[in-house]
Amino acid sequence: MNRLSLALRLLSRDFRSGELTLLALALVIAVTSSTAISLFADRLHRTMNSQAAEFLAADLVVSSSDIISNTWLDEAKRLGLKQARTTEFSTVVIENDELLLVGVKAVSNAYPLRGHLKTRAMLDAVETVHKQGPEAGNVWVDSRVLSTLKLQVGDVLTVGDQSLTVSHVLSYEPDKRGDIYSLSPRVMMNQLDLQATNVIQPGSRVHYFFQFSGEANAIKRFNAWVKPLLSASQRLMDVQDDRPELGNALSRAERYLGLSSILVILIAGVAIAMSSRRYSERHFNSTAVLRCLGCKQNDILLIFLYQFFLIGAVACSAGLLFGWLTQEALFHLLRNLLPAMVSDPSLIAVMFGFMTGFAILIGFALPPLLRLKRVSPLRVLRRELEPLNSSAWLVYGLALTLISGLIYRYTDDLMLLFSIMGGGLLAVIFSAGLVYVLLLQGRKLLPHVGLAGRLGLQGVLRDPKASVTQVLAFSITILAMLLSFTVRNDLLTDWQQQIPDEAPNYFAINIFPDQVANFDNILSRQGVPAASFHPVVRGRLVAINGTPVQKIVSKDSQGERATHRDLSLTWNKELPLDNKTLAGQWSGTKKGEVSIESKLAESLQVKLGDQLTFSIGSEQINAKITHLRSVQWDTMKPNFYMVFSEETLANFPTTYITSFYLSENNKTLLNDLVRQFPAMTLLEVDAMLKQIKLILSQLTSAINYLLYFALLAGFTVLLSSIYSTLDTRISEGALMRTLGAHRRLLRNAHLIEFAAIGVMSGLVAVFIFNWVLFGLYRYVLHLDFYFNWVLCLVVPIISAGCVVLAGFWGVKDVVNKSPVHMLRGT
Repeated sequence: MNRLSLALRLLSRDFRSGELTLLALALVIAVTSSTAISLFADRLHRTMNSQAAEFLAADLVVSSSDIISNTWLDEAKRLGLKQARTTEFSTVVIENDELLLVGVKAVSNAYPLRGHLKTRAMLDAVETVHKQGPEAGNVWVDSRVLSTLKLQVGDVLTVGDQSLTVSHVLSYEPDKRGDIYSLSPRVMMNQLDLQATNVIQPGSRVHYFFQFSGEANAIKRFNAWVKPLLSASQRLMDVQDDRPELGNALSRAERYLGLSSILVILIAGVAIAMSSRRYSERHFNSTAVLRCLGCKQNDILLIFLYQFFLIGAVACSAGLLFGWLTQEALFHLLRNLLPAMVSDPSLIAVMFGFMTGFAILIGFALPPLLRLKRVSPLRVLRRELEPLNSSAWLVYGLALTLISGLIYRYTDDLMLLFSIMGGGLLAVIFSAGLVYVLLLQGRKLLPHVGLAGRLGLQGVLRDPKASVTQVLAFSITILAMLLSFTVRNDLLTDWQQQIPDEAPNYFAINIFPDQVANFDNILSRQGVPAASFHPVVRGRLVAINGTPVQKIVSKDSQGERATHRDLSLTWNKELPLDNKTLAGQWSGTKKGEVSIESKLAESLQVKLGDQLTFSIGSEQINAKITHLRSVQWDTMKPNFYMVFSEETLANFPTTYITSFYLSENNKTLLNDLVRQFPAMTLLEVDAMLKQIKLILSQLTSAINYLLYFALLAGFTVLLSSIYSTLDTRISEGALMRTLGAHRRLLRNAHLIEFAAIGVMSGLVAVFIFNWVLFGLYRYVLHLDFYFNWVLCLVVPIISAGCVVLAGFWGVKDVVNKSPVHMLRGT
């Protein structure tokens, strides 16, 4: 009989006897969880990115100060990309003896490629959704254009030399940016009317945006093709850089979903390892018989490998199916929160769970199987003869490699990977040593406890190494659950704090110093929450330590973009509350001090003590970097790359910027503000806030549902751990019953044993949890870390309760097992 045929017969027998039920169940749950999370996270992420792309009105945008080469457009066409184009510039329009500086946006017929436009037929009419911009001869305008120029819908607005009919009131455009063109009241026209205006002449300050959309691979290829061709005045725009309020949320959510998947895989892997261990131990005797019948060591290993690969193929296929159905059910449950069109799953995401299932099967199940290879034929005569432990730690390296690869995939940071894995392994080793010492010392308690306590503690102390393994298995499971729940709560809390219900939905810029008090009084009289006013001085960074900045920054980096335009510079003695110090100290009182945002500092390759030179008007100033800080750009409040001491900028022309919240009932206040402060510019971000909150609510719901996978995987670990010692417990229970022990005594002994394991597991989990959480918050999710003393008290108690309940359920038949079974050896 060949090895494959024998493997199939043994596999059929084991399935009929229930030998492989728990192992297969653990693998199915692992694959179901990883597949569902992979599919759900992939589809949700691509859906969110698609939604977020609406803020650019395209998948990819090339920003340029001049017309791009036709070669670029031809390459985009060759790749099957849709194309659109917008031209933005500022100009003054005059109607009814009133003049107004407006931001003109000329759009092609294909604009927008992503998202939609909204207009009103009249100021108080219902919004209408449009898939393209105004037709030739018409113009759409901001409501402030009508009120300031005393126009109505249907009137004529002259832009340069071209007269256009105001056909709609523009209420929403997806890609409204925070530059000078978008901050001014909007006038949107068709690209076909642009030449007739004669506004754009040689030397005019104008900006072009070339937009592209299409398949992800085509966009990626075009991005790689065009990037080396960009000039100093051109750049690629994406959601992460140009919409930080969305990019940060998406980045955090993507990392959390990825790390959740890792935790579920880790928990399920522990369950598979424990199930495989029990399976291999129950096959020592049958393996010894096969050895006696002439099977070689390699034959034994191949027979069981065939079985496990067949189990893997069936279980992974079942898990793939269940995972697909699960994520479809999740999308159905969340249908009221998600967009109408949800992205289709990618092939890689579909196969991810299947491949992960085989990876964890090999990584976690192979070490116990290697012991079967070493079973001696003498075990037929000497049942106590255990096979020697193989070099299983080499194979467990596969599991560590799998987890490491997944961590790197979601963090893209080798130093962080080594820190997490190194710190985690050190914490596990330290915890294992500490638990082992405690178990050895715990033997001193045996003479001082009752019979039930003695039996229960002996169950833990009899084999310290096995107990340490069991405690660590529970600890890793509890750790994973703690991380999932804690990170989820803190992540959602952080989002809610950054964008509360009354987050600022208007920005006011170009407020003169003598207008600040009056502006603040008007807001206060209308019951608008107090706003913070920030001074702004326009300047440009020109040199670092005496070297021109263009020679230092890398192409298409944040630093290069910051040096090719004027920056909004400010001063303040105290930094905003959401700005966190990373290095140095900030006093804000000494002349020549500057605090710089950390990511810009990294892009500019500057550090504490470096000298920066700025050009402000016709003058140049020098400032020394004394402080590095992180900035949360997604708070919808004014934030700055550079913050100076007051004495450094006090003598330069200054305007002020502020943000405030206006409810729907108070929006009539805007007209009064525009009339009283004609030089001021208002930026409305209501639509942006609504879109951000919608995305965050979708991510929140997804995160809530994904927690159930961690709980389900954790349940398999509890069962696997209990069942891994079930045979020993049945034998011991039957023997105790033979010697006259009552069921109540056995139950009390089990209660004490499981409670001791649960308490130790909870303490170890809390210890490792704080280590891991600190690194995770500081380097991955960028959240505030705090030590939670409540968890140190609550987790061991909850852990003990869970282990006791699972243990009682798993060994419920032990106390009822007849002593006759022990005597008969059945």
